[in-house]
Amino acid sequence: MRDHIYTDATLATLADPQGWGMIADGVIAIQDGRIAYAGASGAMPARFADFGKSSLGGRLVTPGLIDCHTHLVYAGSRAREFELRLEGASYEEIARAGGGIFSTVEATRTASDEELLDGALARLDRLLAEGVCTVEIKSGYGLDRETELRMLRVASRLAELRPVRISKTFLGAHAIPRGMEANDYLDTICLPTLREAASEGLVDMVDGFCENIAFTPAQIRRVFDVAAELGLPVKLHAEQLSDQGGAALAAEYGALSAEHLEFVGADGIAAMAKAGTVAVILPGAFYFLGETRKPPIQAFRDAGVSMALATDSNPGSSPMTSLLLAMNMGATLFGLTPEECLRGATVNAARALGLSDVGRLAAGQVADLAIWDVTDPAELTYRIGDAPLHKRIFGGVEC
Repeated sequence: MRDHIYTDATLATLADPQGWGMIADGVIAIQDGRIAYAGASGAMPARFADFGKSSLGGRLVTPGLIDCHTHLVYAGSRAREFELRLEGASYEEIARAGGGIFSTVEATRTASDEELLDGALARLDRLLAEGVCTVEIKSGYGLDRETELRMLRVASRLAELRPVRISKTFLGAHAIPRGMEANDYLDTICLPTLREAASEGLVDMVDGFCENIAFTPAQIRRVFDVAAELGLPVKLHAEQLSDQGGAALAAEYGALSAEHLEFVGADGIAAMAKAGTVAVILPGAFYFLGETRKPPIQAFRDAGVSMALATDSNPGSSPMTSLLLAMNMGATLFGLTPEECLRGATVNAARALGLSDVGRLAAGQVADLAIWDVTDPAELTYRIGDAPLHKRIFGGVEC
C-alpha cells in the first residue's frame, strides 16, 4: 500500500514552527513511500483520486515518533546498583568504585552477537509499539575495538529485522577503561576504532561523555577533530553532573545536539543558540537517579534553542523503553508543554539526528506515520502507561 490515501483523519502536522498544525478533516496521500499530500480533504489534488483509500474514522495522525538518544545494545542488568542508590549511594560514587558503566562493559564484552541482538530487539519492539519509527543507538559499552564494532554491527542488523530507521552513533569516549589513562585510551583504542567503524560505514554520528568522571573538554576536542576529519557530525553528553563547558564546545563544532544539560550555564546556552544545536532533554535519567537540578527549560525557550525529548534507554541511569513516558515526564517534571513534548519526539528529534526527511506531515517527507486512537494530541503526553497506538506506517507501509 505504498500509493494510498488515508481519509477522515485528524492531522497534527507540526509543519509550521509553532502550533500543532491541526487539520480536522484531513487527508494524507502516500506515493512511492513519501507523503504526497497532507491537508484538508477539500483541497486534495485530483491526481490522487485513483489511489486506494482507507478511512481512519477521525483518528489522530502524527509523524512517526523519533527516539533520538538511546543505548539499546548492551548485555546484563544493573538492578543491584538500583538497590545501592536507594540505600544512599550516588551514581558518581558507584562509578568511581568500579561499578556503573563498567559492569555493563564486562557483560557486553562477554555476550555473543545473538545475545546482544535478542536483548536489543526486545527493547526496540517496545518502542515500536508506541509509534516510534526512527531510533538512535549508541555504542560505548565495549571500550575495546572488537566490542565497539560488534555493537554497531548489531545496531545495523536491527534495521534488517524490523521496519525502523536506525541512526548509529559511535560513543567510544563513554568511559575510561580500568587500568588505562584517558589519552592512552583515545590513542590506542577509541580513535583507531572510530576510523575503522567509519571505513565500514557503521557510523552516522560521533558522541562523547564530557564530565568530571569521564572525558575533559580537551580530550573530547580530540575526538571531535577526528570526526570532522571523517566528515561525521557530532553530538555530546554535556553538563549532566557539572558544568564542564561541554555544551559550548559542542556548539563550537556545530554539533547536532547536546544532551542532558542539567548544569548548562548561560554561555553554553548562547553558544547552542548561535550554532543551532538542539538540546536533548532526558527526563528518564533525571527521574531514575533522583536528581534535583533541572535543565533550564525557560532559558532554552528564551534563547530560541530547540528542545528534543528521548528515553536515554540504558541499563544504568534510564532503563526505560517508553518514549510516551519520556514525554509525560518532560511535562510533569520539567514543565514542557504537550506541544513541546510532541515536537521534541518528532521534528526536533529529527533535527538532533541531522534528518530533514522525517518528523513532519508535509509533502516530500518519508511516510513514517503514527495513527492513534485519540483525536487530541495532548493525550499522548497526558496519559501514563498507556500507548493508544492504532497503527504504525513506516515508509508508506503499514506495520
